[in-house]
Amino acid sequence: MTLTITENPQAAQGRAQRLKAATRSVHEGVDNAIMSAASFATLEGYARFLRIQYLFHRDIEALYADAGLQAALPGLASRCRMALVLADMADLGLALPDADAPAFGADEAVNRGTALGWLYVAEGSNMGAALLRKEAAKLSLSDSFGARHLAPSGEGPAPHWRAFTAALDAIALSDAEEALADAGAKAAFAQVQGHIDAQLG
Repeated sequence: MTLTITENPQAAQGRAQRLKAATRSVHEGVDNAIMSAASFATLEGYARFLRIQYLFHRDIEALYADAGLQAALPGLASRCRMALVLADMADLGLALPDADAPAFGADEAVNRGTALGWLYVAEGSNMGAALLRKEAAKLSLSDSFGARHLAPSGEGPAPHWRAFTAALDAIALSDAEEALADAGAKAAFAQVQGHIDAQLG
């Protein structure tokens, strides 16, 4: 894997770690909202969770197809989980929820810093998916039926995450782009919270 090593001192400290610290409170709010809604207590609760997943992955699907981001983050296209979410919804016979335009449209120019913040949130959710996958199994859902999008990658969630953060940390960003990455990550969590409020409210 060839990575562009940044000389930005902020990035040298670990961009992923800084984004984690910057979004800790909003991340906890999203986690608490999902769990307090008993999303994995019944199939009905899981269906609501799955609709939230659909809406968020629809928001970011275009980022995984962006040529510039693919060049900066090797293997990015293969990380997109939208097809798996759609398959899970089809398994359960769920209709697609009504939705506004996605946060990022196809062929729409996007700032690299902003996009990296959103992708940090999306990819980080794979780590939490390992725990949610166990809860889904209690509802007789599996990697081949209903909970495909929670299944780990072939190498396992931790190595998959480390590969992503290594690439993320190595991308050279300007100070302005760094600030947009922070804002993008916070906006991504806020978007998820909005979907939660809409689906669970």
